[in-house]
Amino acid sequence: MITKLLSVCMLLLSLQVTAQKKFTINGDVNSIKDPIRKVVLSYREGGVAIIDSVEVKAGKYSFTREIQEPVLARMRAEYFDSANGKKRTIVIKRDYAAVFLEPSTISIINADSFANVKVKGSASHIDYLNLEGKMKDINARQEKLSKEYSELYKAKDEAGMKKMEPQFKLLSDERKKIYKEFVLSNPKSPLALYALNQYAGWDINADDVDPLFVTLPKATQELPTGVELKEKIEIAKKTGIGKFAMDFTQNDTLGNPVMLSSFRGKYLLIDFWASWCGPCRVENPNVVKAFDKYKGKGFHILSVSLDQPNAKEKWMKAIHDDKLAWTHVSDLLYWKNAVAVQYGIQAIPQNLLLDPQGKIIAKNLRGEDLDKKLEEFIH
Repeated sequence: MITKLLSVCMLLLSLQVTAQKKFTINGDVNSIKDPIRKVVLSYREGGVAIIDSVEVKAGKYSFTREIQEPVLARMRAEYFDSANGKKRTIVIKRDYAAVFLEPSTISIINADSFANVKVKGSASHIDYLNLEGKMKDINARQEKLSKEYSELYKAKDEAGMKKMEPQFKLLSDERKKIYKEFVLSNPKSPLALYALNQYAGWDINADDVDPLFVTLPKATQELPTGVELKEKIEIAKKTGIGKFAMDFTQNDTLGNPVMLSSFRGKYLLIDFWASWCGPCRVENPNVVKAFDKYKGKGFHILSVSLDQPNAKEKWMKAIHDDKLAWTHVSDLLYWKNAVAVQYGIQAIPQNLLLDPQGKIIAKNLRGEDLDKKLEEFIH
């Protein structure tokens, strides 16, 4: 009898735990003028992109899925074609909605557009709205700057684009300040881990991020995203300025293994890029200029490409077209490139400048900054 009772208790506990890991969305789009055919839900969990969709019936829809932790999701409306068969153009500000999910039952009611949502049942979403409210002015300025930058890009006005970079940097710094303040003031919030990830960015400064991470509750640190961030912080600790670059070996364009430590005795730029990366290709002329100026003075470049499988020809063509006359390596595994993973590379272009002993002395040098930094060390 006791054994049966324990079994029942364990079953009930199991069901309770399973239920706690599920979210249910009950949506209502009846207030939207144009009839919606389908709602698409997308988010990332455990490094995997999740995409799901449901048909809208009588102006309502529902999602139920397992989820391990609060996560920001994007929802998109798909409309019925017009009477003449013309498909409706998707507009981000009208047809996309951001909702912070958590294991609970969440009610979503759309008002005059799909993007205008009222969410109930998610404490994470309430904190998300409060945080986004603090970003309103920054977002408006960012949008204005981006439009101006786009016009300069179309006009190929590189000098004008260069002048705008400090303004973008200022907005980024303001945004990061808000994220940091949120984490410090709300470490127990279900949104704290999200805010810390936004603060950390793609180029993590471990000295700044780790002290914030340890203020989070242990349960938060042990969530999948918390574990992932901790791993990134540990990598960042090994790739900061003043650290010795981790050795690695990867094959060059001819299939010959190239070892990082074989370049000891020279100033070396480890340059992460790819043929498909527009900003990388734009930056390449600056790197070529620095290489041509200092290559006879104890300076070399080792480029690590994040090109995709079966794209060796594109990689080779980009090297030739951009006149990149230095050492190139890649395993053609895209973002899973072994060296990129080892160094925690989450965005490109990125680079690290090493001294002749293999110590990192600068990171992410762009434009004239690379030339200026090399001038400090090479005479």
